[in-house]
Amino acid sequence: MRNLLQPLVLLLWIFSATALAGPRQAAIASAHPLATQAGFEILDQGGNAFDAAVAVSAVLAVVEPFGSGLGGGGFWLLKRVSDGKEILLDGRETAPWAASSTMYLDEQGNPIPQLSLDGAKAAAIPGLPAALAHLAKRYGRLSLAQTLAPAIHHAESGFETGERYRLAAKSREKALQASPAAAEIFLDHGQTPGPGFHLLQKDLAQTLRRLARQGHAGFYRGPFASNLVAQVRKAGGIWTQRDLERYRVLEREPLRGEYQGIRIVSAPPPSSGGVVLAEALNILSAYDLEHDDPVTAKHLIIEAERRAYRDRDLYLGDPAFVEMPIRRLTSPDYAAGLRVAIRPDRALPSENLSDVGNPSSQGDHTTHFSIIDRQGNQVAATLSINQRFGSGFVAAGSGVLLNDEMDDFAVSPGKPNAYGLVGGDANRIEPGKRMLSSMSPTFLETEDRIAILGTPGGSRIISMVLLAILDFAQNHDPQSWVSTGRFHHQYLPDVVEYEPGGLSPEEIKGLEKLGHKLKETSYRYGDMQAVLWEKQGDTVGAASDPRGEGAASVR
Repeated sequence: MRNLLQPLVLLLWIFSATALAGPRQAAIASAHPLATQAGFEILDQGGNAFDAAVAVSAVLAVVEPFGSGLGGGGFWLLKRVSDGKEILLDGRETAPWAASSTMYLDEQGNPIPQLSLDGAKAAAIPGLPAALAHLAKRYGRLSLAQTLAPAIHHAESGFETGERYRLAAKSREKALQASPAAAEIFLDHGQTPGPGFHLLQKDLAQTLRRLARQGHAGFYRGPFASNLVAQVRKAGGIWTQRDLERYRVLEREPLRGEYQGIRIVSAPPPSSGGVVLAEALNILSAYDLEHDDPVTAKHLIIEAERRAYRDRDLYLGDPAFVEMPIRRLTSPDYAAGLRVAIRPDRALPSENLSDVGNPSSQGDHTTHFSIIDRQGNQVAATLSINQRFGSGFVAAGSGVLLNDEMDDFAVSPGKPNAYGLVGGDANRIEPGKRMLSSMSPTFLETEDRIAILGTPGGSRIISMVLLAILDFAQNHDPQSWVSTGRFHHQYLPDVVEYEPGGLSPEEIKGLEKLGHKLKETSYRYGDMQAVLWEKQGDTVGAASDPRGEGAASVR
């Protein structure tokens, strides 16, 4: 009997392991319904999560031009089930080789207003086209021609824009008007479009077709690249053909941490996200936030953010240029040392910590999407062109709106940039360097649950993801993570920002009594996109931030 049972037990074990290899359903959450739809179209054609990520990235470049695009970059956090590989694709932009630490300063050494924000000189070398080609070639099943088809369709046929587009265009109207090609595409007879504006991008459709046919070379080499460089230089930029030719996507080991039994995988430098999250969570690990009163819990979170953001500004930058004490910053022992100075009954002013200057400014109109396929492959991707509509500059004939990511550098360490903020020396401008980012695509994993999440929001990205992780730790669902009220502290300025409704009147009064300075933002911020797979019961959920116009779906 024992010999007869052994093969049966083995077959049942194999069947069980196979059945649990991936969820019964796939899930996609993105910042726009057309992008989510495109991802599922690619999955239905036999593509995997990485193919779907190419499609979603490209469609977002078309339908959310104020948040991301071929003229920008981003980070794609991947997990491949077949071999357990976790990797971060670094498609962050790079400084042109003619860039210098004084390129945005006047003769007195002061930043020239808007020079690092508007126009061709504000643009770094884009990484998104190279990342799409890399992702398709190394991790996908389908051709670029298949995965870029939805984006090509929406660019060529057009689509009806909504209120978010109108508000974004209004805020950047002058920058778009300064570029004839941009104004022709994104404005309506040179003015901010009204409701129902039909956005056509036929030149962008041709650029996407070229990328589909030729891959990386279709954007970074040949006549297209030469024309792009010529027009950037004509408009006052400093790109060269060599800048485009030498651009490469980098594969980096993700940064890993742990909090209350949750395994956390996030972005390493040149993103500051993983380091700041690990440091803040290590500080908070000694507290019982779930059972603390709300004021005390939020006070402790703020104090953890204050210290982690301070270290961000002091130490972090592009690992090819800066030596960083990552192991120390993410050590529980280091967090324990920082925790000693945290008083549960009093805020510690940031000026009492060693001064490193205010952090550099970052645009808050980025985008994010999260994907899990039926095999269990995972993608969390955060993409950006920095400010709304980036630099506002389009090279005629390309349809490509260029980023203004050069402003993510410390324009002049120790001196205020166009926003009156100051950055650290680790993030100063250098040729070929990747600017520091707060983009934080993140995976969370316990024995029973897997979460995929991230959000736009500039320097507030990390605090939003931190709050979502703490919500996940309390076993709440994705709708709760993306909806929870938001507050933020980034060391300097020494102010707790909170969105309308992010703190209750009692919490505001309590935090002020502890010595915190508070400031309500004029709008609710963030656009988190999240996916959850609960292995026990094999259920999949997804949620799109109610602050945005995205779509989350499970099929």
